[in-house]
Amino acid sequence: MSPVGAAHYLLGVALFTRSWAALRAAVADLPDADFARPSGCTGWLVRDLVCHLVVDAQDVLITLVSPAEAEPTRDAVTYWEVADAPPAGDDPLDALTVRLAAAYQEPWLLRFHLDDVGSAAGRAAGSADRDRRVTTRGEVLTAGDYLDAYVLEWTLHHLDLVARLPDVAGPPAEGLARSRAMLEEIAGSAFPASFSDADALLVGTGRREPTGPERTELGGLAGRIPFVLG
Repeated sequence: MSPVGAAHYLLGVALFTRSWAALRAAVADLPDADFARPSGCTGWLVRDLVCHLVVDAQDVLITLVSPAEAEPTRDAVTYWEVADAPPAGDDPLDALTVRLAAAYQEPWLLRFHLDDVGSAAGRAAGSADRDRRVTTRGEVLTAGDYLDAYVLEWTLHHLDLVARLPDVAGPPAEGLARSRAMLEEIAGSAFPASFSDADALLVGTGRREPTGPERTELGGLAGRIPFVLG
């Protein structure tokens, strides 16, 4: 591997690992009462979000052991599809997540499962060959692009986790910066420099409405948000 390739590999693994580790650590430190609070995902409590993270971790494990021979059809940015509108809450998988989360009953069970499966996903990512092609959702990516895409997933869901928990630490700065850069590639436009990385992500994905001054700064981009990623 060339020095440039090695640097890219280490950077990608580091961003995935740091973002994922920070999110899991935030969940691990939550008091039981916080699991019943609303999250930043419309219609989901914190426990529902944590249950979704367990499923995400399973998806990472499944994808990293799903090799493909075909040429890549997506990369870290084009992995994401942009929906026309936010979820209405009637998606069968979303409803299943809520039922699964309720079935855990005790928060410690969710913490344990996320730590168990999440740690395995982190180890698998750390040892993955970033140039190896994998398949997920009917598409082919390199493992590196797939893991890079998940930096955005972890960062957005970390923001969802802390949306109404101001005392809980948010996502790492480097994950926020990379996620903003990916969102700007998806949007085909940069967010105003006055926006923090977190605000660009929250406003850009419809997690909060822009203020009046923010809407003015957004200019033409204001009419194109939110970018609902899926």
